[in-house]
Amino acid sequence: MANQVFLVDIDHVSRKLNHGRPLPGFVVSLLKRLLHQEDFNRYFREGKLGTEFLQGFLEYINVTVDVEGEENIPSEGRFTFVSNHPLGMLETCAEAGFLAAKYDGRIAVPANDLMMSVKQVHEFMIPVNKLGGQSRELSGALDEAFASDKQMLYFPAGLCSRRIGGQIQDLPWKKSFITKSRKFGRDIVPIWFSGQNSKRFYRLDEWCKRLGIKFNLAMLTLPSELFRCRNGHFKMVIGKPIPCSTFTPERSDAEWAAYVREQVYALKQN
Repeated sequence: MANQVFLVDIDHVSRKLNHGRPLPGFVVSLLKRLLHQEDFNRYFREGKLGTEFLQGFLEYINVTVDVEGEENIPSEGRFTFVSNHPLGMLETCAEAGFLAAKYDGRIAVPANDLMMSVKQVHEFMIPVNKLGGQSRELSGALDEAFASDKQMLYFPAGLCSRRIGGQIQDLPWKKSFITKSRKFGRDIVPIWFSGQNSKRFYRLDEWCKRLGIKFNLAMLTLPSELFRCRNGHFKMVIGKPIPCSTFTPERSDAEWAAYVREQVYALKQN
């Protein structure tokens, strides 16, 4: 991929999704503004890849992140870093960039179809679904990543935080990071990241639920939420590793996932 520039192309994507037929011009223009095509492409044209791409993007939008607890990570070992998902895109970029720099690019991040489209960081991404499904081939790729010497970065909620019971918090965490960390002998390192999206984001999500709209419309606003973070300052707190031997059969993996989720939110108090 050296010296290649990958750009966001809403015209091409819209034709592909519409079976080769162009969408009305006003719809394409609206999507370009909504998805911030030119804001992304202005940065993408710099041609950065991998770790440099992730760290450079934070500089591009003038975001700073204070990291606390880096000393909690042992100098050697294979870990599964698990984090809350308050914003959707910013913390993914910040945490992946931090870990990629610390571990010389030896990281793996399970990614959905949308994330896999960001070719600048393909070297870090492990596909975990395909059009909403999970094939045996993709499951094997995830096992291969867990068995490797790469550090895993996981967002067990899957989706970014929602308003639940009047509070902005993650959805219940999926248990797969517990199952695979125990299987492949990885201690788990909890990470808490600060921030929340706009009120508009949560209102849109709530209205979709009330109206029974299954498509994740709120996801389309995440680029706007990302650029709303311009000039912002955030905090990332790293906790002490939780040994994989902790996760005994006395609790189910789902219960252990909820336990680790509690440990992550406890870091907020630090």
